[in-house]
Formats: sequence, structure tokens, C-alpha cells
Amino acid sequence: MSEIAVPETSTTTPKVGFVSLGCPKALTDSELILTQLSAEGYATSKTFEGADLVIVNTCGFIDDAVKESLDTIGEALAANGKVIVTGCLGARTGDTGGNMVRDVHPSVLAVTGPHATQEVMDAVHAHLPKPHDPFVDLVPAAGIKLTPKHYAYLKISEGCNHRCTFCIIPSMRGDLVSRPVGDVLKEARALFESGVKELLVVSQDTSAYGVDVKYRTGFFDGRPVKTRMLELVQALGELAAPFGAWVRLHYVYPYPHVDEVVPLMAQGLVLPYLDVPFQHSHPDVLRRMKRPASGERNLERIARWREMCPELVVRSTFIAGFPGETEAEFQHLLDFVRGAQIDRAGCFAYSPVEGAAANDIPGMLPAELREERRARFMAVAEEVSAARLQRRVGATMQVLVDSAPALGRKGGVGRSYADAPEIDGTVRLLPPQKLSKRLAVGEFTQARIVGTDGHDLVAEPV
Repeated sequence: MSEIAVPETSTTTPKVGFVSLGCPKALTDSELILTQLSAEGYATSKTFEGADLVIVNTCGFIDDAVKESLDTIGEALAANGKVIVTGCLGARTGDTGGNMVRDVHPSVLAVTGPHATQEVMDAVHAHLPKPHDPFVDLVPAAGIKLTPKHYAYLKISEGCNHRCTFCIIPSMRGDLVSRPVGDVLKEARALFESGVKELLVVSQDTSAYGVDVKYRTGFFDGRPVKTRMLELVQALGELAAPFGAWVRLHYVYPYPHVDEVVPLMAQGLVLPYLDVPFQHSHPDVLRRMKRPASGERNLERIARWREMCPELVVRSTFIAGFPGETEAEFQHLLDFVRGAQIDRAGCFAYSPVEGAAANDIPGMLPAELREERRARFMAVAEEVSAARLQRRVGATMQVLVDSAPALGRKGGVGRSYADAPEIDGTVRLLPPQKLSKRLAVGEFTQARIVGTDGHDLVAEPV
């Protein structure tokens, strides 16, 4: 979780401070609010003290995130005094049965849950009347973005129909609601036209896109498009192609129909990269977690994906020390990571989340054992990842440049198709050997991989 610094704008209009915490899905909520603020003529402030009021977009998934959110609200109240709270924590109930945020910080001006742009704006209007209406065309067509100009998150749905026992997201964000496919594609095109070179598709469950509307047919540019993952991904790839842009898929549950999307990756229409939240491998643990899809078939499924698309990179997240997890079940997980050759893996030691059904499952493990298993998992995962990275040495890869001081004369930092921003590794670009070679942030360069450095690759621009 990270605090987002919003560029400071005009000093003559009402100023709003903004802090965005949590995941990319929360970030897209923040972008919607900031775009509306800008459209209505509000300015933004880099500091709490310099703002007329502050909005804090919170995360409420795990205990550390709750603490960070509550602490940030407290800091904003101490520095400014006028605070509006939105996001997942705003939907959580406290120990007294009331709203958790209000229990801890009763002086906040307003509290809303996630994806509540209009409710947030209503609270802003109540406590900081909007200035004169500016010209709407002063707002960028793609809206206000909190990411660098060359990549952006595209949220395709909200909420989730699953009831995983360790998760409380459905209680905060509700059941699955898919965005109209025409709206999604219109936003994607605007982002590409604004200079975005990498579009990161996010949701709670990307594979379930359209389930709630029974995959009904929508329209984009006058042509019919089904509200379904396959058709959406194909259309996104076709939109990206004229711009030479990447499309990257996140939060893809391993349902059988994902098999239909992998050939699009082999064709180069979208990146051969899947972010799949496996969480565990042992069938008994998956049942206790109430995970969707048939997890015991995942090794077979990954092998089939790689047959269709040998360049496929799989990243995932896992939980170690789930209630009742035996040593044998944990060993099954380690064997899975080795057998599946997971390219990028993250792992959490199980953490009880207030309101989660998993808290009532017998066999809660001691915190020390949970943490010890997490460390053992990461040692195996890093061993697998390092071996797979080593296979890249000698290859020439397309790299999207994220940083290039002095036009790259001293080198820079970028990412290959295997690296999502902030969660995967990077490609450390050495100073170009050709004096004429320049690197530009937000542009692609070809680079020859010459070595590895932990989770990262080292490359020479060519």
C-alpha cells in the first residue's frame, strides 16, 4: 500500500488533499474522484495543511492495511481537521456494531464505502462548495491518472460473487457488477490515444466478467460485442495494436474458459502474462478456503497453457499457515510451486481478518509457525523464479522504459512483458554502448539480457 502524491494545481480555487491507499482497484476509484473534482474546478494540494479539506481513500482488507488507513485518517485530522473517508474501510463495522472509522475518528466529515464517487462528491459539495464551472475540455479525455503517463489500470468490474473464507471483500464491495463492455472499450481507446503504452486490466475476478449479466451483447462503435472475458480481451488487443501498446491481465481465476484466452497471447494480441490468485494447491485446504474452480487440476491446466503459449509467464499469490494446514498440506504447496514453475510468487502468512469465516475454522496455527512457513515458501519460490530468470540471459526482449535519467546515457530502469509495475521485478538497463542510442520514459526499447540480479534482469539496450 502506498500514498499517492497528487500534482498540485491552481492556488486560486478550493483545494482538496487526497491520499489513495490499497490495491489498483482502489486506485481506479481514486482516479474517478479526482477526475470529477478537476471537472468541477477544484484544485489539489500536495499537503494536508495546504488543503481546504482532505479525502482519504482507504483499504480494509488485512489488519496492517486497516492500521495504515486509520493512522492516515488521524494524521489528516491532526494536520487539517476536515476529512472525508471513502474506500473499503469505510464499509467495515467496528467492535460496537457501528462504523469502524467513526468509532475511531468520530470527527470525520463523512464516510462512504468503495466505488462511491457521487457520495464523495456530495460530501465535498456540503463542506466545500464547488467553484465556477470550468470548461469541461480542460479535463484530459482519459481523466486524471495517478499512475505515470505511460501505463494505466482499467477496472472492468466491481465486487465478487465468491465467498472465500479468508476474505471480506464481498461484504465491502458487494457482488459482481460488470461494467458495460462498450464503456470499458471506450475508456481503453481514450487511454491509448492519451499515450498509454500498457493497459493493466483489473477487477476482483477478471475471468467472471459478464457472468452477472449472462454475457449479454453490448455495442462498441456500432458493432456487437459480448460482455465476456474472451471477447473483451480480443477487443482490447485489437485496440492496442495500432498504438503498439501492451494489454496485461490481472486477477484471472483459473477457470477452464481461460484456455480460450491463451491463444490470443500466443498470437501476440495481448501479453503472455497471467496473474492467477491460486492461494494454495492442496484440495483440502482449497475446500476450507472455499476457493472457486477445481484447484486440484491447476498443474495440468498450467501445463496446457504453456503448451499453447510457451512464452507464458504466470504470477500468483499464496497463503501459508491457513487454519488447519498440516505439514503435509504445506509440502504439497511447495511441490506445486516447483512443479508449476511459477515465475513470480508472493506469499502472505495467514492473518485473521475481522469478519472472515476462516476465523472459526478449527486448527489456528501459532503466528510463529505461520511466519516460518511463509519464509520457507518464499525461499522455494525465489529459487524457482531465479532459475526461470536465468533462462532469459542471452535473449533480446522488448522493454518499456520507466526511468531514464539524462536520456538514458547512464542507463535506466524498465520492465519486460514478464514484469507488472510495483509487484514484479524490473529490467536494469545499462548505459547504451552506441552513443546515438537514447532511452525515453514511456517508450519501448530492445535490450539484450546479460545477467540477473535477484528478482531483476540486467540488460544492454541495442
